[in-house]
Amino acid sequence: MRNKVLSLCVLSSIAAAPTFAEEDKFLWLEDVEGKKPMEWVKQQNSLSEKEIKAYKGFDELVSNSLAILNNKERIPYASRMDGYLYNFWKDEKHVRGIYRRTTMEEYVKAEPKWETVLDVDALGKAEGVNWVYKGMDCRYPNYDRCMVSLSRGGADAVEVREFDLKQKAFLDKKSNPFTLNEAKSSVSWIDKDTVFVGTDFGDGNSLTDSGYPKVVKQWQRGTPLSAAKTIFSGDKASVAVSGYVIYDDEKPLQLVTESLTFYTAQHYAYRDNQLVELPLPKDADIKGYFNDQLYIELKSELKAGGKTFKQGAIVYTDLDKLIGQKPEFSVLVEPTATASISQVRFTKGAILITWLDNVKSKLIRYQQKGGKWQTQQAPFDVNGTLSVFGAEDDSSEVFVNYTSFLEPSSLYLFDAKSMKASKLKAMKQQFAAENFETKQYFAKSKDGTKVPYFVVMAKNIKLDGKNPTLLYGYGGFEVSLRPSYSATIGKNWLEQGGVYVLSNIRGGGEYGPAWHQAALKENRHKAYEDFEAIAEDLVSRKITSSKHLGIQGGSNGGLLMGAAFTRNPDLYNAVVCQVPLLDMKRYNKLLAGASWMGEYGDPDIPAQWDYIKTFSPYHNLNKDTAYPKVFFTTSTRDDRVHPGHARKMVAKMEDMGIDVLYYENIEGGHAGAADNNQAAELSSMVYAYLMQQLKS
Repeated sequence: MRNKVLSLCVLSSIAAAPTFAEEDKFLWLEDVEGKKPMEWVKQQNSLSEKEIKAYKGFDELVSNSLAILNNKERIPYASRMDGYLYNFWKDEKHVRGIYRRTTMEEYVKAEPKWETVLDVDALGKAEGVNWVYKGMDCRYPNYDRCMVSLSRGGADAVEVREFDLKQKAFLDKKSNPFTLNEAKSSVSWIDKDTVFVGTDFGDGNSLTDSGYPKVVKQWQRGTPLSAAKTIFSGDKASVAVSGYVIYDDEKPLQLVTESLTFYTAQHYAYRDNQLVELPLPKDADIKGYFNDQLYIELKSELKAGGKTFKQGAIVYTDLDKLIGQKPEFSVLVEPTATASISQVRFTKGAILITWLDNVKSKLIRYQQKGGKWQTQQAPFDVNGTLSVFGAEDDSSEVFVNYTSFLEPSSLYLFDAKSMKASKLKAMKQQFAAENFETKQYFAKSKDGTKVPYFVVMAKNIKLDGKNPTLLYGYGGFEVSLRPSYSATIGKNWLEQGGVYVLSNIRGGGEYGPAWHQAALKENRHKAYEDFEAIAEDLVSRKITSSKHLGIQGGSNGGLLMGAAFTRNPDLYNAVVCQVPLLDMKRYNKLLAGASWMGEYGDPDIPAQWDYIKTFSPYHNLNKDTAYPKVFFTTSTRDDRVHPGHARKMVAKMEDMGIDVLYYENIEGGHAGAADNNQAAELSSMVYAYLMQQLKS
């Protein structure tokens, strides 16, 4: 199945006029590229760089990071298209990266011969633009034409250009290529000469409040964008509207989806130039189209046809019956108390489901025979994390990646028919992993809920409360944090004497939709209580103490960091708060913020602001409170989470006389860095700061 689904995290909007400017004297810092704010940014950067880079081991940290990021022996993960394997690659020679291809015969070799398809560095140099590659969407099943997305400096907004994959070149004007100016667009192939498109059409009424496309049109090659036929127009208050095509083998199903909120949507089938509303639960996710049946994941309990289907289950129905408004749902799988569904992949003749059982992976094959589902577990280790990708309707083969905290990634070619796996690539150890061990513990949160977390520490650790410890968290948007290998953490933290902790707090998806929904809106404090419970458990086990405990998180995890140090400042001695949300009164008016009201609530509704303000870090600062010295990072080119959040927080803290560190990368977008050099520098600043704060 091929599915062009709009990523709901990639949003944008222009900051609206403030509704309470008199309350916020740092509002001027929301002018992203204004002269005065940028002067402030550069001054902050200079002061923070000077202090952090004074750490005597800083240059070694940068050297370690660059060696890891540019390592030519790392696995070149690839997608398969028309007999080739395609890979995007960065190294010291290709700072912005190259898109390249090879054959399977070459790929299995230790040093495959690659053919360059697109050189982003060369393109940027020729055009005088710091292009950042954001992806290539190629037309299924022919794989002859592709839509290339290019971003200036790493922002989410992209320019879209049509690319000829056979000729390895952008189409010239004579070929009437599909091109879109810089915007946060949605474009999906219908056929070689027709696409679904949603973008800023320039009419002032084509974007939602979140900055997503509000309108989906059908665009024919050779006609101007202004002549594209409108298929559907959604509500301005919705998150987004998109048109896309999914496949059962080579049978297409054209869909239009209006994302009403971040977690609810109305889906339509587009057949014979008509939209047919699909009678699906609005909070269900479409997972695939397989053997003439549509598969969905339930985010809440469903009662239909006299049956009750569990929250978190995968159910399916005949597509024609669904379009005919008479769905008959059946169960494929249901979650258990400890196990939830992480991935669903469709291959020729079988469905592969990756399960998370107490945050450890297992892979199961499902085949329907004689009206019954037969299952078989794939022969992979279940102590780490499995990820399945490269699934195609016309093949039983997929790629499977296995990793854990102390085991570098291994890439397998797995045949879902024979259930045999062959190892294609394996990363070498890049730090002294044999000196460390991983343990999983459970902390008891304030309401009695058991919350899992992983600790990676030296085998000969002394439980004396003096170990520098980094606790990482996210806790939102049903994102599961799973064990994975990080050579950077290994070299620049574990080998430096640190302990690394990964938290699996509520708000995430580690135990399915219910684990996520337990921390939504007025229950947001549950995620923060879980995080605090883990921190306190680490102290009680004498793994560390508050003096030696640091925490880290970005984006929604940045909000977690802000809430953590304003709620309980004595519990931590270092805080790395990256690309964060912090001003929860104005978050829905800045860039992508309106789309996240399904997660946090609407601050413009007094009853909801009453609870939102309890976890708005910007509004919970107290000049009389002693806070740990926080290190904030963001990017000028982040057009998803507005850099004004971090800027204003730092300015307010400094105005209160609170010591703080701040670094804003001019490029990088929401990822924080646009290339390996920037990534190495920024991550090294983080570890240097942590050592300065926690080793003394």
